[in-house]
Amino acid sequence: MSSSSDRPTLEGGSRWLDFVRVFVLTSGGLGLSGWAPGTFGTIGGVLLAILLEFVPGVPLAVALALGAFVCTVVGILLGPWAERYFGKKDPGAIVLDEVAGYLVTVAIYAAAVGHGPTFFGHCVAFVLFRIVDIAKFWPARHLEALPHGYGVMLDDVVLALYSGAACALLGLHGEAFGLPPV
Repeated sequence: MSSSSDRPTLEGGSRWLDFVRVFVLTSGGLGLSGWAPGTFGTIGGVLLAILLEFVPGVPLAVALALGAFVCTVVGILLGPWAERYFGKKDPGAIVLDEVAGYLVTVAIYAAAVGHGPTFFGHCVAFVLFRIVDIAKFWPARHLEALPHGYGVMLDDVVLALYSGAACALLGLHGEAFGLPPV
C-alpha cells in the first residue's frame, strides 16, 4: 500500500478532507495498526463509550445507541469512498464498524441493567464483541456481501446484538455465579 501522501485525492477533495475521512474511518488511526486492526479499532469504541457516559441529560443507553447510529450512518456514507481510497472492498483499516458494534453492545447492556458497565464490564464487553466479530455468527457473513458501506457496517452492528445480549445477561445474573459486578 502506498503512503497517503502518494495517493491522489478523490472526488476533487482536498488532502485535508481525505485526512479527516481516514481519521474517522480508522478510529483515530487505530485501524492503521499492522496487526489486529479490528481489535485496536474496538478500543476506540471503548473510549467513545466512556466519553458518552458524561453526556448530560441523556440516558446512557440512548447516548450509546445514538453514537452507534451516527457511526453506522457515517460508515455507510463513506464506505464507497473508503473502498476507492484503500483500493479494496471492506479494507481492514476501516474500523468504524467495530466502534459502532461496541457501542451497540454496551447500549444493550446499559438499557437492560440501568447503568453503564464497570471497568470489568468494559473488559467483558470488549472480549465478547471481539469473539462474535471474529466468529461471524449468522447472519453476519451474508451481510458482509452487501454493497459498499452497508456490508462493512451492518455485519458488526448485527453481531453486537449477540454480544450485547450476553453482556446484559452477565450484568443481570453474573454475580450469582461469582463474577464481579459487570
